[in-house]
Amino acid sequence: PAASASSTPDRVKRLLHLVRRFFASLLPIGPKAVDDAWAQGHLSAPEQELWTRMARVDRRHSVAVARRVEAALGEGATRPVVAAALLHDVGKTVPDLGTLGRVLATLSAMVAGEDTARHWIETRGFTRRVGQYVLYPELGVDLLRLADSDDLVTAWSREHHLPEPEWTVPVELGRVLRTADDAS
Repeated sequence: PAASASSTPDRVKRLLHLVRRFFASLLPIGPKAVDDAWAQGHLSAPEQELWTRMARVDRRHSVAVARRVEAALGEGATRPVVAAALLHDVGKTVPDLGTLGRVLATLSAMVAGEDTARHWIETRGFTRRVGQYVLYPELGVDLLRLADSDDLVTAWSREHHLPEPEWTVPVELGRVLRTADDAS
């Protein structure tokens, strides 16, 4: 999402991130029990329900992101900050695509663009799910609002693929969250 607004170095970084995530997704295992319990301890009851709906690989990735954020911020890793790291990809639960479907959706979005995905979301079947996947940050915002999540959590869900000038989250915090996400 929002790839067209990114510079070439940003696109390369995003592509490398996607390649790493693809290979990590080939092992469909979730976080360790201790990490799952740690994560749920940072989430409200409605957020915990969203967490358990996330794919195992997404939960494993999100725990790694949240642990990096916590290590980077120390005491500054408040509950909303950790929840933002844990739930930034929650919108991916809506289209419920497997690894191959996600790859096809990502490639389709790179070729056709986000505007086309907005048309796809109005269709049915696999095409609709591809459109939903491309727009998952926005779908995540809706889920998080229904879960009464903190404004920071919903903002980061929406903004985590946007360029820095478009962030509403504090820039320094967004940089920590982005760096932690890009490292996985």
